[in-house]
Order: sequence, then C-alpha cells, then structure tokens
Amino acid sequence: MNIVNKLTIRHLKQNKRRTLVTIIGVIISVAMLTAVATIGVSFMDLLKRQTIAEGGNWHVLYHDLNEKQLEAVQKDPNTKEVILSKDRGYATLEGGKDPYKPYLFIKEYNEKGFAQFPIELSSGRYPQKANEVVISDEIKKGAGVDYKIGDVLKLDVGERHALDEEINEPLDQSFSYMTDQNGKSEEKLVDLKTEEYTVVGTIKRPTWEQPWAPGYTILSYLDQEKMKEVNTSVVLKKLKGSLFADTEKFAKANKIEDQQYEFNYDLLNYSGIIKNGGMRTTLYTLSAIIMTIIIVGSVSLIYNAFAISVAERSRHLGMLSSVGATKTQKRNSVFFEGAVIGLTSIPIGIIAGLVGMGITFMFINKMIEGALGISEELEVTVTFGSILVAVLVSILTIFISTFIPAKRASRISAIDAIRQTKDLKLTRKAVKTSKLVRKMFGMEAEIGLKNLKRNKRRYQATVFSLVISIILFLSVSFFTDNLKKSLELSQVGGADYDIYIELGHEGDDQFVQSIVSMDDVTEYNIIKDVPDKSITSWVDKDMAGDQLQTTADFKEQFKDGKYQYYINLYALNDESLKSYADQVGANYEQLQNSLSAIAINTIQYEDEEAGRYVETKNIHAKVGDKLSLNTEDWETEKEEKLDQITIAALTDQKPMGVFDNGGIINVVLIVSESTLNQLGDGVLVEEENSPSLYLKSKDPIDTQKQIEEIENIRHYVENYYKDRQDNQQMILLMSVFTYGFITLITLISIANILNTISTSISLRKREFAMLKSMGMTPKGFNKMINYESIFYGIKALLYGLPISIVIMYLMYRALMNSFDYVFTLPWLSLLYVVVAVFLIVGIAMLYSSSKVKKENIIDALKQENI
Repeated sequence: MNIVNKLTIRHLKQNKRRTLVTIIGVIISVAMLTAVATIGVSFMDLLKRQTIAEGGNWHVLYHDLNEKQLEAVQKDPNTKEVILSKDRGYATLEGGKDPYKPYLFIKEYNEKGFAQFPIELSSGRYPQKANEVVISDEIKKGAGVDYKIGDVLKLDVGERHALDEEINEPLDQSFSYMTDQNGKSEEKLVDLKTEEYTVVGTIKRPTWEQPWAPGYTILSYLDQEKMKEVNTSVVLKKLKGSLFADTEKFAKANKIEDQQYEFNYDLLNYSGIIKNGGMRTTLYTLSAIIMTIIIVGSVSLIYNAFAISVAERSRHLGMLSSVGATKTQKRNSVFFEGAVIGLTSIPIGIIAGLVGMGITFMFINKMIEGALGISEELEVTVTFGSILVAVLVSILTIFISTFIPAKRASRISAIDAIRQTKDLKLTRKAVKTSKLVRKMFGMEAEIGLKNLKRNKRRYQATVFSLVISIILFLSVSFFTDNLKKSLELSQVGGADYDIYIELGHEGDDQFVQSIVSMDDVTEYNIIKDVPDKSITSWVDKDMAGDQLQTTADFKEQFKDGKYQYYINLYALNDESLKSYADQVGANYEQLQNSLSAIAINTIQYEDEEAGRYVETKNIHAKVGDKLSLNTEDWETEKEEKLDQITIAALTDQKPMGVFDNGGIINVVLIVSESTLNQLGDGVLVEEENSPSLYLKSKDPIDTQKQIEEIENIRHYVENYYKDRQDNQQMILLMSVFTYGFITLITLISIANILNTISTSISLRKREFAMLKSMGMTPKGFNKMINYESIFYGIKALLYGLPISIVIMYLMYRALMNSFDYVFTLPWLSLLYVVVAVFLIVGIAMLYSSSKVKKENIIDALKQENI
C-alpha cells in the first residue's frame, strides 16, 4: 500500500463521524438497490408459485394427442417433463344432497401428474392402477355421501350434453349445472359406459374445481396403453422468447391443430416470457426508467457524502500537494476512499436490504393471506442475477459519485486548499441580491440569500438532493397509480360482482330481502336490461368519441350528418338507482319523474388489432342533451322511433353488474324502471326482461349455500367469486409492491435531505458564530434560517416539478405501447410534495441550527472543520 493510501485510511479513522455518515449513506443506497431487486424477484416468484399451486406446473398443454404426436413431444430436445391426463367423464352421484352438483367428475393422471399438479392427499394413497381412485373430501361435506377407503364404486360414466340442440359441444367443469327457471335439468349424460373403481384415498378439493362446477372431482390412474388420445402437459427445459413461434412450428410439423394446444400464459408471463410485443416493450421501458431513477437517487445520496468529505479534506489534499503529491495521486486518493467505503458498505447494504425485505414480507404475508386467502407466502428470493445487479449498480454508483469529487480534488492547488478559499465566491456580482428581498422580508432574509449565494456549491448540493427526492417520489407515485390503472384495464370484461341470481318468479321480493339482509352481503344491485332489442340513436358528428373518429369507416357510415350508436339500456330498481345517483351526482327525482338517464361516457376495451387496452370517451355529450332512441329490426334493419331521453348526468362509473362490452359505438344508459316502462309506451318491456340480482359478499361460498337453503323456487345462481378473487389478488399484490416501494423511496429521500442540510449547517459553524459576534439576535437567527428554508424549497420545486412532469409523461408514453388512456397529472401527489418539501427542509434546518446555537462563539470561530 502506497503512502497516499495509508494517509487516506488514517484520515478516515481520524474523521470517524464523517466516515460513518458516508458509510451509512452508501449502505442505505445499496440496501435500496438490493431491496428493489429482491422485491421484483420475490414478487414474481410468489406469482409463479401461486399459479402452480392453483393450476399445476406446466408451460404448454396439448389436447387429444395420438401415439405418434405424443412420441414427438417426448423426444423434443426442450421437453423436460411430460404429464399425461384425460377427462374421463361424468357419472351421477347417487344420494347427493346438492341439486346443483349432481355428478362425479372422473379425471385421470399418470404418475407424474399427481406430483406436478396441485393435488393434496388427505388420507390413503394415490391410485396406481386404472381401476383405483382418490375421492374429494367435498363429497362428504357438500353432498353428504360418505365413501370409505376400500369401497367399490360402480359408475355409469359419460359426457354431459345440453338438451338445447344449438349447444353441440360436450359440457365441461367450467359450465355450471344447467336448469330452467323451475330448477328442472336441461342437460343429460350420453355415451355411458359402466366402470368399477376402488377408493384408495381421499384428497382436498382441487383448486381447479370451481365452486359452481357440477361435478365433485375423483382422480384415477391413466393407463396409457388403453388410451388412443391423451392430454399432454409439458414442462420445458428453457423458456425463450421464441417459445410461441417454436410451438406453432412444432405443431404444424406434427399435424397438431391450432385449437389442440394452449399456453399457461400466467406462468409464462411471471417467468418473463410475454407474447404481446407491446406489453414487453412497455415493461422493458418502464424498468429502464425506474432503474435510472433509482441510480440517480443513489448517486445523489452517495455523491453528497463524498463531495462533503472532499470539501473537508481539501486542506489535507493541499498539504499533500505541497509536499509533492501529483494530480493522479490526489485523484486516486479519492477513488481509494470510495473503494474502502464500498468494500465496507456493499456487503452490509446487501444484508440490510435482504433483512429489511424479510421483515417487510412477514407483515405483508399476514395482510394478503387474510384479505385474499392466498395459499403461498412472499418469500425473500435471492438469485445470483439480482445480487449481481445490485452489486454492479452499487459499484457503478460509487464510481460515478466519486468521479467528480476526485476530479475536483486533483485540481486543488496547495495555497487555495490550505487557505480553504476554493468554495468562496465573494465578488459583488456573485452575492448580489434584489433590493425587494430586504424591503419585503427584512435584513435576515437578505443575509440568508447572500449566504446561499456565497456557499454556492453547498446550496446547489442541497437543492439537487431536494430535486432528486421530488423526482423520486412523484415518479414512483405516478408509476404506482398508472400501473394499477393498467392492471384494471387489462381485466376489462371481468365480473365486478361475486354472485349473480336470475329473478322473475313469484315471491321474489321476500326472497331478495332475505338475501340482502344476510350479514356477509356487502353490496347489491337489482338490474333489468333489454337483451333482445337493438336500440339505436343517431348522434351528431361532434358528439362521436375521439377513438371512433380515427376509424377508417367513420366517414363512410354517416346518414344525414349523423352517426349511428347502439344503446345498452339498463334499468335499476328504486333503491339501487338512488344509491347510484348519489354516487355519481345525478338528480334521483329527475330520473324517476321524467324520461332521463345517466350516460356512461367512458369505455374500456381491448383493441386486439393494435394489441392495446384502451380507455376513452366514447361520446362527447353534455348534461341536458337529448338522445332520440329507436328500435331496429335485426333482419330488415328497419327502425321505429321510441322517445327522446334526456341525459341527466355523465360518469365513468358503472353500477355493479353493468357491462360495456359492445365497443366504441355503444353507449350505456342507466334509467329507472318507470322510464323503461314508459319508453315507446312500454314496447321494451317483455317477459324476457326479468331482473337480475348482483351481490358482493365477504364469503361468497357460504352466501350461496344460504341462498340455496332459503329459497322455495330454484333460481339460476352463478358464483363468480374466483374471477373476482384473481383480479383483486393481482391488484392488491401490485399495490403492496408499489406502495412499499414508495415508502422506501420516501424514507431514503428524507434521509438524503436531512443528511445534506445538517451537514451543510454544521460546516457553517464559523459563519454563524461570526454573525452572532456582530450582534445577530436569536430571533434574527431563526428568521434567517426560516427564509433559507423557503429559498431552498422554492428553488427545488422550480426544478423538481417540471422534470418530474417530463418523466411522468415518458412513463405514460411507455405504457401507451400496451394501453390507451388520457394523461392526467397526480394533483394530490403534487400538493403533498409541495407541503412535504417545505416541512422537511424546515425541520432539517431547525434541528441542525438548534445544535449550532449551543456552540460557544470563540470555539466556533477557531474551528476549521466539523
């Protein structure tokens, strides 16, 4: 070790406080980078494990492969595991008590299937022969049929077919049991074959068996020799971006039809394999922007620490220069200091980041498990790649942070360094202030402003820290809100309710009242729609939505200067309408007493051709505008006029149970039942317009059971809770991830600002002592500090807000590769930032100055360093 490096280490030991502050700054930065990398990897790992737990571990599924095709799959170089399965069919469950679950559903797996798919054994063993089965525990719980291990089941197994001849495909587990309004079956079992099975074990209800599935699952062993065609689930060795094209090519080569294979898109997406090119571009662009923001934040935090360290060492470096140290030696001294700090801080920072994430996940797991019933937990997932990225980015950050101070150190002359005059700009022009400052705010404000100008480098460093903090918070906040919005857009068309019940029977009022009064029911709507009528309205060109006006056939379909829209009409009962009207700010009395409607003027849909999810205004109407409604005959395309309806309110909020799947030429109108009865003298009211009840429940499964217990007439009941749970699961997990990230960024930003300002104040002890010696009172001193805080805040906001808005717009443009909605500024976040900047700066200045106040004037004037 050369003499300069030895002196550098000695200096670090002598200035323990400053060295410790620098090390802590680097540790915080490295911990942040490690935490971000760990959150990303752990979050994706959780989603992968949850997907596997719910649907099994497979990447590609081929249906009904023959022997030759199966052999080709097994011999493919990229095939790791092959799981064989077969949906054997349905058999009637004798003695079952659940009228909506009257079947046993027999599914067969080979040995690997029982290992790779989420099948949890309760007792006994798995089947090892074709005539052995394991049965679901739900058969005893739900159907009241108690099978024992060793029982022999003689079953007539066949396919489910609807009595409706228009439905010519066999029904599977995704179709609930089909009944008419009186509860009579509308399906039958065909192609029955008698099979005998011996029960060898019991299993917990498989996750893929939905609550509304008509058959209880029992699993048997697949005898490949007896099967001409089997379903083949494949686990691949290597997942590449070309997987989709490679599979398509493989299928064509082996005469496998397109409809015969499917991908496990969820598992592939969470493994980083995304088919949608626009979505892939979006994720890569957003990742690059977020990583850049993190690096810049880390650089600012570490740079300030090293810049202040070099400022303190300027006299030391000058002395080295006076005894012959070269520019290269002085520069390398700073680089060496960075290396020593890095070797000390990076391992500690990585450990701190991992431990911090572990503690965070402990709290998060309790929350998400209770809220969503997720079977898997967030685990701290450490990969070589994530740690390597954190280490490399940390090294790069430290190098960038030391480069400017090192370059500056190499240029310090011996005289300037020893006199410590390098940072002082004492020309009249440099410290000149406006006369208005003294007139408006007093002498203290002018002195404070001159101090900032005099110590320009420290002032710029503090403002830079504040600007970076503003950018970090606003960028991540905007990223969070838009990521959630994008996720909600991608779920377009999903059910926003838990249970759907078809009404229209005698005694329904009492039946509905019994349901909505249940403790678990949190929200409900009773809606009547007009499904079999084509309702249209011709609107002026200016009222057409922006997205519609960009379509190629927009101008071609005008008629007398108007464009035809299709109207989706929904009538809410009085109680539901009143609640909805209050929610969107509409006049309930107007809706009840006149032909008025609430128009939903914002639509969300998937543009499959462009590969994007779109949110747009589908009609530019105003409150008070009238729409002339017509009915159109599907076959003759002739229109009959109904009535004019007045738009009482415009909103982007749909009532629960209302869909807008028609596209950009559809408008949803919400009306009262009295308005529906009046339109066209009641021409829209038919027997088919039976109302429907939509529910949200704390426990949808238990609520469904209670509904089936209390009703005398069998209604059609369908449970959509699983779809809603999946959507809520994704949104909540994403919220936990992003808001956790915001909290982390906010804490680091505050630490950065406090560190910079407190250090700046500490370095000005001599300056403050001199002002006191000239007669500045404690009140005047506080006033000067307050004005300095204001100047810091204003300057930081002048730079930080415009830069943040530019970055937010870049993020928005990145998201527009896959989504399309209007760019809006997060005004609430902007307000938070303005308040927080002045609050944090003020607290930091007051805290730091309170320590300086206690200093003895003589001692402070003598002191040259901290």
